[in-house]
Amino acid sequence: MNTIRHFFQLESASGILLMVATAIALIVANSPLSDYYNMLISTSAGAHIGDFSLSKPLLLWINDGLMAAFFFLVGLELKRELMEGQLTNPSNVVLPIVGAVGGMAVPALIYLFFTADNPNFAAGWAIPAATDIAFALGILALLGKAVPSSLKLFLVTLAIIDDIGAILIIALFYTSEIATTPLIIVAICISLLTLMNRLHISDVPAYIMVGGVLWLALLKSGVHATLAGVVLAFFIPMRDKDDPEHSPVKHLEHSLHPSVAFLILPIFALANAGLDLGNISINSLMHPVTLGIALGLFVGKQLGVFGLCYLTIKTGLAKLPKDMNLLHLYGISILCGVGFTMSLFIGSLAFEETGNNMLVDERLGILIASLLSSVVGFLVLKFALKDSEPEPTKNQFKGALKRQPPEKLLPNNN
Repeated sequence: MNTIRHFFQLESASGILLMVATAIALIVANSPLSDYYNMLISTSAGAHIGDFSLSKPLLLWINDGLMAAFFFLVGLELKRELMEGQLTNPSNVVLPIVGAVGGMAVPALIYLFFTADNPNFAAGWAIPAATDIAFALGILALLGKAVPSSLKLFLVTLAIIDDIGAILIIALFYTSEIATTPLIIVAICISLLTLMNRLHISDVPAYIMVGGVLWLALLKSGVHATLAGVVLAFFIPMRDKDDPEHSPVKHLEHSLHPSVAFLILPIFALANAGLDLGNISINSLMHPVTLGIALGLFVGKQLGVFGLCYLTIKTGLAKLPKDMNLLHLYGISILCGVGFTMSLFIGSLAFEETGNNMLVDERLGILIASLLSSVVGFLVLKFALKDSEPEPTKNQFKGALKRQPPEKLLPNNN
């Protein structure tokens, strides 16, 4: 039990679990159990109450339902950072903002370069624009204590801004036909949440109840339901009026993080990463979507994040954070090419839910790029951080010998 408890306390634990879940999904999808796997995620489930009906395959319940909790956590983190965290200080965010913008724009342009001739394929332009914070931080944590805190903070801030961009992209570009009546209910829910916040109501279950109605209304409206999580998070009070020391936002964030990191995201990976490798051929590897995603994530992220940050530093508009150098920045730029969770999610909106997955499987490009970015990013940062690892110098070693009594320098043969 102590070993299990220690594992879940590791910074890299959530990233490792995501890797394990991905590996299991790939193994099952390429085994005799593949038919059962596909049957399970395609199984319809729902509810009927009078004339009201809601039925979806299990895969969409995971992507629309469970992922709403993930977006809720993202929203809580954004609110905390904007109100009391790193995003309150402009000097801390100039470089990450520039990096995030470059890291979204350049991959999208590379993707469109390969797919512009086919409108069905071009719909996936935002897939390589996303960064998976859990995976990237998990890989960074594997490098140990040699990683300076400024490096970790830069990656977290960039990923948060990247998440804001992804949320806006989903809201603006991946919304289907709009239904009027559910949107009226959405407006009522938002008005009620606004009123509760203005009245300094700190009863979290009351917010969650309204958030549940908001999620259901968005699901029926055509706007993607996961956005309900972000909207709800921004109405949760930062401070309790009766107890200023208590923060409902921080309490919820702390309570929700283990469930999202160790349950929801691994379940998402299990349901979405099951790619049949037996169908892979040269044609599938050279497919415009595969090339666009793979090169967008692996090459585009490097060019976008590092290139724009470098230009910003050279023009004097921003400075490198303390204890960071350009090689550290380049290694982080490569890690940003791990787009796994959010890329798969956007891919499901662009292809699976539109039926275009019959033409292409975007998961191949995501998996290739995420693997390359993980390995190369780790190796570059390992090389960049090698001088940061504490090693005793020759003089320090001699000094240590002088301070030891002779009997301590002899091996113990007992």
